[in-house]
Amino acid sequence: AAALYGALIALIFSLWPLSWLREVRPAQLFRGERAPEDGLPRPSALAVLLLLVLGFGAAVTLLSGAPELALWVIGAIGAALVALRAAGWALGRLARRLSHASLARRRPALRLALGAIGGPQSDTANTVMALGLGLGVLAAIGQIDANMQRLIRSELPADSPAFFFVDIQPDQLGTFRATLDAVEGVSRVETAPMLRGMVTALDGRPAGEVAEGSEGAWIVRGDRGLTYADRPPEGAELVAGDWWPEDYDGEPLMSFIAEEGLQLGLGVGSTVTVSVLGRPITARIANLRRVDWRGLGINFVMVLNEAALAGAPHTHIATVHAAPGAEAAVLDAVGEALPNVTGIGVRDQVERVAGALERLGAATRWGALAVLATGLAVLVGAAGAAAERQVHEAAVLKVLGASRARILGSFALRAGLLGAGAGLVALLWGLLAAWAVTVFVLDADFRVAPLSAVAVVAAGAALNLLAGLAFSSRPLRLRPAAVFRAAEG
Repeated sequence: AAALYGALIALIFSLWPLSWLREVRPAQLFRGERAPEDGLPRPSALAVLLLLVLGFGAAVTLLSGAPELALWVIGAIGAALVALRAAGWALGRLARRLSHASLARRRPALRLALGAIGGPQSDTANTVMALGLGLGVLAAIGQIDANMQRLIRSELPADSPAFFFVDIQPDQLGTFRATLDAVEGVSRVETAPMLRGMVTALDGRPAGEVAEGSEGAWIVRGDRGLTYADRPPEGAELVAGDWWPEDYDGEPLMSFIAEEGLQLGLGVGSTVTVSVLGRPITARIANLRRVDWRGLGINFVMVLNEAALAGAPHTHIATVHAAPGAEAAVLDAVGEALPNVTGIGVRDQVERVAGALERLGAATRWGALAVLATGLAVLVGAAGAAAERQVHEAAVLKVLGASRARILGSFALRAGLLGAGAGLVALLWGLLAAWAVTVFVLDADFRVAPLSAVAVVAAGAALNLLAGLAFSSRPLRLRPAAVFRAAEG
């Protein structure tokens, strides 16, 4: 795949300049004339270029293993390239206008820098393209990573449980509670009966057929945990319908989670068939309730009335709220009293997930740094080409009385401002991408991480400044007379 991608990319980026070279006449070269570099290639070259681009996109989509995601990424990168090109043009126009504004008056270094950024031979568009893509990816990754860490570490409830315990037999509930009551540091214990069942039908139709293409289709894939209760769970928020009476003993009734229920086309009065230990149970939805899974409490997709599951063999699950220093005592006490009961440390799992996300973010940042390194190589090439134009500019400034320090300061200010502008553009589209991922993929609120945002803009200014200063010695070293004689020759 890498060899195929490399070959296609090389062909795509070589075809345009090679087709332009075909239009250069030998007479222009012998006379020393500069051939125009604008204009489109021949129609035949454009057609081949379009086929190569489409072939590259098709290869990435087919070989990625996630075609839909690959198409979204290709579309986002294409939109980013167009946006960066437009932003580079707009940044040049803005710099040109600012060079004549009151801000630049009596500040010759600033005025020269802004005029050069907005000049007709400026590399503003190329710089924004070279820095913007890599820095934009880094900005998006930094913001997404910060929001994921916030979701895991900051938005968990302060009273989240320390443990989940499963496989508690009904006759062990009393022993389980008594054991934990004797452990110092345990503040609350909550239990609930639990069975496993598979959703087989929705409103009398096969569940897989109804759920196909729906965001709630995960509910009908495999077994789901369900429970029974004659009273609403603590903190339950009903959005439609009512709870059944405590002594209800009629047809099976069910409480279903609201968001996924609406995604599956279910409402109050709909029927859901669940296979429990091979026995189908068809229950009518009495209410829809909202569930916040981030609460880390005991929540179920489906809750049935107690009589509907009377006699079905089942176990209980429990959540235990304990002080941070009491985990070992809780596990030891339960393990000694009830060896068959399994405890799962919630805090440990949260730390593991956070660590895994940090490693994932680090790996993705390395990929973004590779993109940035490629952009930096382009940036160095552009700075080298700009240095040739700065030779004549520095000679004119020296004749007019400018010192080397003033000229170097102008060059440095120009590079820093242009890099900061490119970093700001990259930050804007990176924030937009991070917002889309956080809201539509993570289904969470988006908050800007200010330190990461400032780092992106500072990195743009620093990288372009370093690239510009790397080629500034030659324009400052040459004498004006030598430069003008070479131009006349």
